[in-house]
Amino acid sequence: MEKKPAFSFDNLETAFAHLSDKALKKTRNLFRLMHYPVLVKTGLWLSKLAFTLGMPVKGFIKKIVFHQFCGGETIASCRPVMASLDRFGVKSVLDYSIEGKKEEAKLMAVAEEIERTIAEAEKNAHLAFAVFKVSGIADTELLQKVQEQKQLSEAEKQSFLRARDRFMSLCDQAAQRKVRLLVDGEESWFQEIIDQWVQDAMRTHNKEGAIVFNTFQMYRKDMLRRLKDARHDAVAQGYFLGVKLVRGAYMEKERANAEHRGEEDPIHPTKQATDEAYNEALKFCIDNKQRVSLVSGSHNEWSNALLAELVDLHGLSRSDERIYFSQLYGMSDPISFNLAKAGFNVVKYLPYGPIKEVLPYLSRRVDENSGISGQASKELQRINQELRRRKSLPKLPTIA
Repeated sequence: MEKKPAFSFDNLETAFAHLSDKALKKTRNLFRLMHYPVLVKTGLWLSKLAFTLGMPVKGFIKKIVFHQFCGGETIASCRPVMASLDRFGVKSVLDYSIEGKKEEAKLMAVAEEIERTIAEAEKNAHLAFAVFKVSGIADTELLQKVQEQKQLSEAEKQSFLRARDRFMSLCDQAAQRKVRLLVDGEESWFQEIIDQWVQDAMRTHNKEGAIVFNTFQMYRKDMLRRLKDARHDAVAQGYFLGVKLVRGAYMEKERANAEHRGEEDPIHPTKQATDEAYNEALKFCIDNKQRVSLVSGSHNEWSNALLAELVDLHGLSRSDERIYFSQLYGMSDPISFNLAKAGFNVVKYLPYGPIKEVLPYLSRRVDENSGISGQASKELQRINQELRRRKSLPKLPTIA
């Protein structure tokens, strides 16, 4: 049996090989700043206000934070980033990070841009998937109203049908182009509508393999059961289940909403409980690999190491197209690049869009990275270690 290469997330030379000293120092400065979350959040709030007032702050945001977490403002501007990542074995997923619109024209415009990302994924070998959020193409308040089975006006009924048509059209185009399409997770008060749409699309398009993928947010107490129910439906209806696993992105909002409604907290009570649910979901997906294709969206080293171990224990090729590891661009490079060098399938979510429009996305990245105990602390520690390692390397002799 061929021996598979070992890997370690502590291999910082591999983790940061794609970054020059200058780029690495710039990243270090940003993560240092994130140790002061009030300062960073105030800066982003002021930036949003400045945009509203028409002040010239675009260049400042672009230089300080945008390029750390986003690929560019357009698909074309992201292509050099995609090519750079692919040189180190890491594929990309173009993520048009616009959401929360209500006007029909703006929702249609977002859908048209997502169509362009699907077309790009068909022809660009650096891209492994396309992705979108339903909140970018549908009025989420209307989706919530439908989920709560409230009375709709005739105009609202027509708006809902148009949103569903936009969703299904994107899935149809992905299937026609043979591009795998990830549907991102959202808040629970309209997620059930999304789940139904995705299930309908899977039943249509996933007959020969997983094209459409749904997202399962494992911080929810009911999600492992929902995952198993989804697999049961796939078996019963004769299609392949596309699964993207994440821990979840809306914990505070979910808990506040449940408290407001007088309902039970839907989120696991501890991080450990969420971690255990996530890892159980990984095992379930690999145990059911004949029916399930998996994208594991995690920045947790324990979970990534577990999935890598499961792939090897099940005797699978590390390049099996049914299994992908995924992290966000600008974060967790020791995980992404070490897994890729070891032969696993790895993708980076590469957000893009006009700077003014992606501020909500940047704010979420700042939130999850901020503070002494946040993601930034570990990122900063490893960046400093790599800069020290590079500094200690013997200097090459110069030719006079």
